[in-house]
Amino acid sequence: MNEHARWQTERRLEAAAGALEENGFAVWVCRDRREAAERIVAEADGARTVGFGGSVSLVELGLPDRMASLGKECLIHGAPGLSLDERVEIMRRQLTCDLFLCGANAVTLDGRIVNVDATGNRVGALAFGPRKVRVVAGANKVVGSVDEALARVRAWAAPPNARRLGFRTPCAETGRCVDCRSPDRICRIVQVLERRPRLTDLGVILVAEPLGL
Repeated sequence: MNEHARWQTERRLEAAAGALEENGFAVWVCRDRREAAERIVAEADGARTVGFGGSVSLVELGLPDRMASLGKECLIHGAPGLSLDERVEIMRRQLTCDLFLCGANAVTLDGRIVNVDATGNRVGALAFGPRKVRVVAGANKVVGSVDEALARVRAWAAPPNARRLGFRTPCAETGRCVDCRSPDRICRIVQVLERRPRLTDLGVILVAEPLGL
């Protein structure tokens, strides 16, 4: 990233961070992936169980392996070889874990967190349940408005995620959203956190580099 692009990225993150704080969220702005990973490790101090909300961003930061190396019990419902019943049980345990980590589909410049889910385990945990929730968002996730956030999900997040997860949706074949009625549709639940949920310790780590899809 050249110096002028970094300047713009940092200004946008500062604006989003200020708005998130006004809306009651704790916020950390990190210059790069290494700093973000260290911030999250610090947030895990004292946590025994760490839930992961199926985030590509967290994998790119190396956090599942890092948490396991620290002796944390990692609740990862997407781990290979699990049956459906085992996956669902892990999702339920994520709702009461010590620390829940996930990405965001988008964060708006006016301080809202936008996510679109298929099952609802991520957005459920974001709203209430875990002792602590931390959301990671790369600079590519910062958008101007909720409308832009939803457009971003349909254009840039849902198609590659559907393909990554092996779902048989039109977008996984064509790369374009057609607002499908497929049984495998992953865009089923839209959550907009306009303010921090009043009983949830929810913080956001903004990273001045692209992360995830």
